[in-house]
Amino acid sequence: MMTRTYKYRLYPTTQQATTLTQWLTTCRWLYNTSLAERRDAWHTHQHSVSYYEQATQLQVVKKTNPFLKAVHSQVLQDTLRRLDKTFQNFFRRLKKGEKPGYPRFKGQYRYDSFTYPQSGFSLEKNNKKLRLSKIGRITITLHRPIPTEGVIKTCTITRDVDHWHACFVVELPDPALHTQKRAIKKAIGVDVGLKSLLTCNNGDTIANPRWLRHSEKKVAKEQRRKDRKVKGSNNRHKQNRKVARLHRKIRNQRKDFHHKLSRTLVDTYDLIVYENLTITNMVKNHHVAKSISDAGWGQLMCFTEYKAEEAGTLVEYVSAYNTTQLCSRCGRIVPKTLATRIHRCPYCGLDVARDHNSAITILHRSRNYVASRSSSGQELPVEPV
Repeated sequence: MMTRTYKYRLYPTTQQATTLTQWLTTCRWLYNTSLAERRDAWHTHQHSVSYYEQATQLQVVKKTNPFLKAVHSQVLQDTLRRLDKTFQNFFRRLKKGEKPGYPRFKGQYRYDSFTYPQSGFSLEKNNKKLRLSKIGRITITLHRPIPTEGVIKTCTITRDVDHWHACFVVELPDPALHTQKRAIKKAIGVDVGLKSLLTCNNGDTIANPRWLRHSEKKVAKEQRRKDRKVKGSNNRHKQNRKVARLHRKIRNQRKDFHHKLSRTLVDTYDLIVYENLTITNMVKNHHVAKSISDAGWGQLMCFTEYKAEEAGTLVEYVSAYNTTQLCSRCGRIVPKTLATRIHRCPYCGLDVARDHNSAITILHRSRNYVASRSSSGQELPVEPV
């Protein structure tokens, strides 16, 4: 079985939007209060509060708190479960020797979703209304149908500035293509970059759209307008929403482009090979951090991976060590700086673009690619020295 998330736009009335916002405020208050309880219990008595203890206390607190009583009980329990997962991840990283940050309190605009984990929601037969317990029937647009063989497990309501969405986690059976071994007839090695978003081993390139860079002046203009407003005023709040809408538009442009590009790759090739990049470390370089975030390499790889799972396409990640310095023909190291955009090998005479050479090296490092060539009797690539 595999799980997929289907996201749809909601169109609540003014009263329903007010109720949804109030629920988010209540869930955020419960999250912060429970976090403070865990912190104080450890500092005072060296006692670690569990999820079950807080869930038991919740039943008592609801009797005296009308705001908690107005929210569906499973939504409140899921809020406590979300906090418990945060602490579990914190201790897991701590045991691995990492330096994780302690769970933080959620600000006013840092808590934008709540979840019905089991029940309390249902789609009507015409699929035009979503019924939420204690909220009512909300208009929903199902731009694509949920598979009939799928089982809806959870429903998460999210807020994106002034847009509301419903996210259904659906459990689906494994597709037939995924359970069969698919012959590798067409393979591609992909090198991600900033000048060109993708460079393939056949020399094809995909230009980097640079959505954020193209809208940077407009965002900066609206940001300056916001900074001139009085903090806490309604005018500043309105201007803050304008800035957030601009960033939402940029996110949607990037996401749409990555969806279409990943679909093209999956439908065209049987094997797609990427570099195994540690993007979180790469963005620590402040010279290129904004450009890397604008390119969205991680999102593109994630989209390609989950689409490939359904189509039966293989996605492989190989080591990124020295893919730029190695010659893809003879396997010798040819040192280059970041400014050197052409690969000229003094040993074998190979003269190609730097990223093109890297894409060929990435493909040659693929175990599935090497295995398919050896089984078909084709000549294997030169092993790097």
